[in-house]
Parts: sequence; C-alpha cells; structure tokens
Amino acid sequence: MVNKAIIVGRLGKDPELRYTPSGVGVVNFSVATSERRKQDDGSRGEVTTWHNIVAWGKTAEICAEYLTKGREVYIEGRIDNRSYDDKEGNKKYISEIVVQNIQFLGGKSSGGDNGGSKASGNDDAPKETESRPEDDLPF
Repeated sequence: MVNKAIIVGRLGKDPELRYTPSGVGVVNFSVATSERRKQDDGSRGEVTTWHNIVAWGKTAEICAEYLTKGREVYIEGRIDNRSYDDKEGNKKYISEIVVQNIQFLGGKSSGGDNGGSKASGNDDAPKETESRPEDDLPF
C-alpha cells in the first residue's frame, strides 16, 4: 500500500517549533498550493488549497531555522489523519502531511538560505540534513 503526498507550494505562516517532553523537536506550518480552474461562469480562476504540515526531529529544527512565511517548498510525506478534543471538549479532526523529504526552493528570503537545501526525515527517526551536488543527480 502507498500513502504518499508530494506538493510544491508557499508557506502561509512561519513554522512553530516546539519540543516533546522527551526533547524531540516538532514543527507545524501550512503550505498553499494553487491551480487554475474554469469557474461556473466560464471564466478562469485560481483555486488555493491549504495543507497542514508537520516535521519531526532534526528536520523540524532545520525547517524552523530556514523557512518563513511565503517561502516556496517541495514536500514529500505521508498523509496522517488524527483527532483531538478542543478547549470546549469538542472532537476535532485534522489531516496532515508528515514530512519525509523537504527541499527549500526559490531565492534567498529573510532568514533563509539561497534555495536548493534539502532535509529528510520522518516521525520515527529523523535523518540529518542531506545535500547532494547537482552533478551527482541521476538524470
């Protein structure tokens, strides 16, 4: 079975880094993707979809350091659905993409690097930052 999401979009807000009681970093942020569609009236319009993103461990810390609102990113991950109770005791449901690979795209932004950076990880065992020289690419 396959559970994989691949998106390219822009951050809707700065990442929020927190730590679990055992000291593992976790970061949450949202990413917007857009596509042009034909509207009911026949005109063309842009439709934006917001995605909840979560990263763990070293990947979370790297995201918190280099990502800012508006930065373009490429994300690969698995889709996770969970529920929680809000402050009033109501059950809420959320779908998230749990980062397995992330690449920071675009030019230099405030607080970011100059693009092309990659980080890989998952919620069980986050990996260290990866960077691969362009001449090592398999294509």
